[in-house]
Order: sequence, then structure tokens, then C-alpha cells
Amino acid sequence: MSQPLPPFSCSYSPGFSQLLFDLNCTLAITTYQAGKLILVSALDPDKVVQLPRSFDKPMGIAVSPGKLALATRNEIVVFSNAAKLANTYPKQPATYDALYVPRALFYTGELDIHDLHYQGDGLIAVNTRFSCLARPSFDHNFIPLWRPKFIRHLAPDDHCHLNGIAVNPENQPKYATALGQSDTPNGWRENIANGGVLMDIESHEIVLQGLPMPHSPRIYDGQLYFLLSATGELARASLHTGKYEVVKKFNGFVRGMDKAGDYLFIGLSRLRKTSSTFGNLPIAKASPFCGIVVLHLPSASIVGQLKYENSVEEIYDVKVMAETKRPGILNHTTERFRLALTMPEGNFWATQAGNK
Repeated sequence: MSQPLPPFSCSYSPGFSQLLFDLNCTLAITTYQAGKLILVSALDPDKVVQLPRSFDKPMGIAVSPGKLALATRNEIVVFSNAAKLANTYPKQPATYDALYVPRALFYTGELDIHDLHYQGDGLIAVNTRFSCLARPSFDHNFIPLWRPKFIRHLAPDDHCHLNGIAVNPENQPKYATALGQSDTPNGWRENIANGGVLMDIESHEIVLQGLPMPHSPRIYDGQLYFLLSATGELARASLHTGKYEVVKKFNGFVRGMDKAGDYLFIGLSRLRKTSSTFGNLPIAKASPFCGIVVLHLPSASIVGQLKYENSVEEIYDVKVMAETKRPGILNHTTERFRLALTMPEGNFWATQAGNK
């Protein structure tokens, strides 16, 4: 009789592990369904390892050199790399080449934050509940920065399901995606399959509409790409014509995307047919697995994949952590992170009885 698989078991193609190793990067992915932030790394060209950490409804991830921020149900947790502590991590010494430890926490309340992005030392969040872009604040739950032109007043009712932002080469928010143009509570649900829009943040103009659940807009090499979740497609915008072209169609619900070299790492979810939001979409019946698909962008060919065998059914965000083979990360709910102490002059692992 076969033994049950351990939690978060996965399989992967040889191309997946080889790419991660050659690109010298780690993937950070979130699954709010499983309540995990997972770091996926390649120990060598043939072996992938994972580090899952528990958080309450983790969604958007922001990465910057030496920094990581995570949006959860009520909080934004900000981490920094305590690199000099990585090699001496007491639980697994000589294992990690970076160690991300909590540095700050913004209590946002339930804003349903989706995408999250670093801008300099600050953060920009997609505040889905209030249909706006916002930044966290020490004095308020958030400071509004921008809202779509069809949103007349900010209210905590998720009018259009604003979800994604793309930044330009100057690191300024340039485009945003939403699932509808509604200005009524949850009005976006009325045409969930084909009501999505892509908006120019600077001009407030809608540049593409009638989109099947757009997510994860990104500007790569001067081109605007985004995912069409309801049809399982990667699309490239042609802004001067008001149209888009499909670069690649996948067999599943796509959401979460980042780029390393010539490769896109794209999240693929296996939707629950009982889901009130997604269960009636045709793509829900076609989703074969949950995991990560790797696309070679110049040729639009799939060159690798990671497939979850259990535990993970849905992925929200995917971010590349560059120049790190195997980072560790500590959440802010366990005793371990409280013992990681750093200052400019030194770094220490404390003990309950005092410092070593």
C-alpha cells in the first residue's frame, strides 16, 4: 500500500530546475487558499527545494534588492535580508545564502490588497476593497493615490475589482487592470467573464476593454503584457490600435507573472468548481494542475513547469528573487524571528537566557 504524499509535494520538469539554477534566482509564490508564501529554489540543475511559510491570506508580493514585502489579510509585512545571519541560522546552519526577517508591519485592516510594488523605499498597493491605488501609512490604514475615472467616491465595497499594476522604466505606476467598470458594490461580478479593463494611470483613459479577467500587467522590454485569467492566455497590448494579441494560450487559469532573462514564470491555478467566483468559467473545467509554467518569451514556447500534487490549488502572485540560490525567510508569528538581532556593528542569534 502506497504511503500518502507529504504536504506540498510537487513534481517538475528537468528544464524547470535547470533554469532556476542557471538564472541564479528563487521564485516567491503566494497561495491564499493554502495560506502560504513559498520560496522555490534549485539546489543544483536537477533538484528543486521549497520553503513554505504560513501567513493569513497571503497575496501580493513586492521585491527589491535585499527587500521583500507581503500583503496578507490585515497587514503588509516588510522583510529585509539579514545576510550575515543566514549561514548561522540555528535550525538549519550552512543552508541559506540569504535570510529575510520581518522589519516592519503595517496594520491595514481588510483592504483585500492584491498587487504590491516597491517604489524607492516605499510601497504602492492595489487596494481592491476601495478600488484605488494606495500607500500604507503610520497614521491611517492607507493613503489613496489614484482611482479609476469611473469610481466617483471611495467606498469599502469592491466596485470594480482593481487588481494589478504595471510600472514604467522609471518605476512609476503606468497601467492598471480591473475586472469591470462598475461603480456599485461588487458590480464587477455581473460580467466577470468579459468585463475587464486595462487603464492608463497617467491619463485615466481605458485603453483596452471587454477583457476576460485581466491580471498581472507587466512592462517588459517596452512591451505591455498581461494575463487573461478566464481564457488562460498571455497577451501583449497594441496600444495604438486599442487591441491585443495572444502570445500563448495555457490550459488553465493564469495569474501571477514575473520575468528573469528571456523567461516568464507564470502561475497556473486549478480552480474549484464549487467556487462562487470562478466555478462557472469554462477554464475551471480545463485546469489540469496548479503550479508554475515557464515560457521562453522570444519563441513563445513552454520550456519547463512545476506541478503541485497536493495542498496547493490556487496561486496568486509569482515574483523572481534575483541573485539568490536559496534564501530563507522567517514569519512574524513564531519565536524564531525574535531571536534574529542585527545592528550595523554586528549580528546575533539570541537565546532565551541571553545573547551568545
